[in-house]
Amino acid sequence: MPSNHDFPVRLNKYLSEVGYCSRREADKLVAQGRVTLNGIKPELGTKVQEHDSVEVDGKSVSQKQDKPVYLIFNKPIGIVCTTDTRVEKDNIIDYINYPKRIFPIGRLDKPSEGLIFLTDDGDIVNKILRARNGHEKEYVVRVNRPVNSTFIKRMSSGVPILDTTTKPCKVKKLGQNEFSIVLTQGLNRQIRRMCEYLNYRVTKLQRVRIMNIELDLPIGKWREFTEEEFQELNRLLARSEKTS
Repeated sequence: MPSNHDFPVRLNKYLSEVGYCSRREADKLVAQGRVTLNGIKPELGTKVQEHDSVEVDGKSVSQKQDKPVYLIFNKPIGIVCTTDTRVEKDNIIDYINYPKRIFPIGRLDKPSEGLIFLTDDGDIVNKILRARNGHEKEYVVRVNRPVNSTFIKRMSSGVPILDTTTKPCKVKKLGQNEFSIVLTQGLNRQIRRMCEYLNYRVTKLQRVRIMNIELDLPIGKWREFTEEEFQELNRLLARSEKTS
C-alpha cells in the first residue's frame, strides 16, 4: 500500500500513486467494472483503507518498489494515446511494448504526431496536466492556406471554442502556411478547433516541446529522460498543484 499519505484514500488516487494508471483512467476502469475492492466492484469515489485488497482485471495491485519510469516518445500519426489495448489496435502501449506498465501523460490525437511523455508515476501526471499550473506545450502547425497577420493576431488573443474562449497564447509565423503556437491549456482538439473557427484546416500538427523537454527523436522512437531533464522538470513542477 502507498505509504506517502494517510488512509482512507480515494480509489482513483490510490491507483495513480501506486503507478497503475492516471486518475482519469482509474475512473474509467471503475466505471467499466474492471476494479474490485475486497472482491466487490466499487462505485466511483470509493475510498481505500490501509489493509484493503485492490484488484484490476482480477490481478492484485500493489505499491511499486522499482524506480519510476519516465519516457520521451515521438508519436507517429495513426497511433492512439490510450492504455486500453483491448479496444484500439494501434495504441501507444502496444506500439512501444515497454516491459513495465506505463501510461501516457495527456494525449495527442490520432492524426497528430510529436512529443509525448509516458510514465508509471501518477503524481507527475497530475502536476503536468493540471491546467492552472500553466505548463507550456509548443506545436508546429501547417494549414491549408497562407497564414497572415490577422490569423496570427486572432489565434494569439483567444478564439471561442467549446463554450469558452481560449487563453491568450504565443503564435509565430514560420512559413507561408506554417506557424508555431505555445499553449498552457489542453482543450480537446484545441488547435484544430481554433483553426477551423478561423476557416483554416490543419494539414499537419506536431508537438515539439513540453515544458523544458524538446523533441529530439526520430518518429516512432523513444528514450528515457536524462538526469538533467528530470531535475529541471521537477524544479518547474515544484510549485505545481496536483489534481484533486
